[in-house]
Amino acid sequence: MNKAFVKESDNDEDEEAAALAQAIPAGAKNYITPAGYQRIKDELLQLIDVDRPEVVRVVHWAASNGDRSENGDYIYGKKRLREIDRRIRFLTKRMDSAAVVDPSVHYGNDQVFFGATVTYANAAGEEHRVTIVGIDELDPLNGKISWVSPVARALTKAREGDLITLQTPLGADELEVLNVTYPRPIED
Repeated sequence: MNKAFVKESDNDEDEEAAALAQAIPAGAKNYITPAGYQRIKDELLQLIDVDRPEVVRVVHWAASNGDRSENGDYIYGKKRLREIDRRIRFLTKRMDSAAVVDPSVHYGNDQVFFGATVTYANAAGEEHRVTIVGIDELDPLNGKISWVSPVARALTKAREGDLITLQTPLGADELEVLNVTYPRPIED
């Protein structure tokens, strides 16, 4: 059978749904900060308004050149179009399921909630600074951890000066909460 008539996997949407369900605990909301929501919205608009129309233009041009079976621009363009459409569907679902939480409402509070930047020390005396964010904002190399991560779950509701226990694969580790901060509210 000619490759042009072979349908690609329809499992892409199933895989995206599984990834969405896996990352968010059952019955929980998809918490996200206003900045994280804006980044998703900006990426979605970039894909819809700029990237997709450009790829459609290239595919249309390549299709007008005749034989599509060996036309690299056409084949690659169609593949890229599917990738863009898949990402658009994924981002749309993420935005639909998002619960935007402004961490600045806790400004001045010393208790750890979503959006807090927490400095803590482990039993070895090593200090770590993390910000608890949504699963779509995760950036562990820059200290942004998901609210569903074991460290964030252990820290949640603790206060400055509290000692908490974090269960790790190597056993229990005691953490001391040194500092809790939240972003300053934006005044109108």
